[in-house]
Amino acid sequence: MVQQVLINNDDYYVPDANQLITENDTPVDNFASAKQQRLLVSSLYSSLQHQTFLAEANVGIYYTDLQPPIVPDVFLSLDVQVPEKWWEKQNRCYMVWRFGKPPEVVLEIVSNKEGDELGKKLQIYEHMRASYYIVYDPNQQLGEKVLRIYELRGRRYFETSETWLEQVGLGITLWEGEFEGRQDHWLRWCYQDSNVLLTGDERAEQEQQRAEQAEQRTQLLADRLRAMGVDPDTL
Repeated sequence: MVQQVLINNDDYYVPDANQLITENDTPVDNFASAKQQRLLVSSLYSSLQHQTFLAEANVGIYYTDLQPPIVPDVFLSLDVQVPEKWWEKQNRCYMVWRFGKPPEVVLEIVSNKEGDELGKKLQIYEHMRASYYIVYDPNQQLGEKVLRIYELRGRRYFETSETWLEQVGLGITLWEGEFEGRQDHWLRWCYQDSNVLLTGDERAEQEQQRAEQAEQRTQLLADRLRAMGVDPDTL
C-alpha cells in the first residue's frame, strides 16, 4: 500500500512563490486532448460531490524550486482543495510544499512522440512520488499499448495491468460513446463495478429518463384502474 508522507512546512525550506512562474498563458493543446481532459475532470466533480479533492487539467505542479513545474494533462489530489484566495501568487498552481503532498494520480495524453512520457516525465512523477502515473496513447504513438498504468511501490514505478487504483478508490477504463456531441473512444474514471463516473449532462439525462419512466408507470396504473371502473383521481 502506497503511503504518502505529508510535508510539514515548518521543517522544510519553502521557496518564495513570487520568484516562480505559475503560468505562461501559452495554449498548446489540440481539440481531442482538450475534450478528453474536460471529460476526466468534469466527471469527477459531478460524481464525487461529497468528497474533498482537487482535479485539474494543464495546471503546473512545482515539486521542487530547483526545477521548472511539470504540467500534466490531468491530475487528481485527494483531501486537498484550492485555497480561498486563489489569485494570490502562491495559490495559483500546485506547489507540493504548500498542499503538503503530491497528487495521487497524474495523467498524460499522448499526442505525438515529443512529450517523452515514458522517459523524463515518468522519472519526474516517480521522483515526485505520485501514487499512479497513467499514460493514455489513443493513437499508439509510443507502441501498441493504448493505456499504461504505473504504480509507485516504494521509490519506483512498476507498470501494472490493474485498472483499479486501490489508493484512490477509483478505476480507469476505455469507453465508447458520445461526449459533447462527439462519438468516439474515451478514457474514463469508473467505480469498482465498472460503471463510469457520470458527467453533469449524463446525470441530468439519467434523471430525466427516470422521471419519464415514473410518469409512464403512473399513467399505466391509472389506465388500469379506470379499466376496472375506479377513478384514480379519487384515491
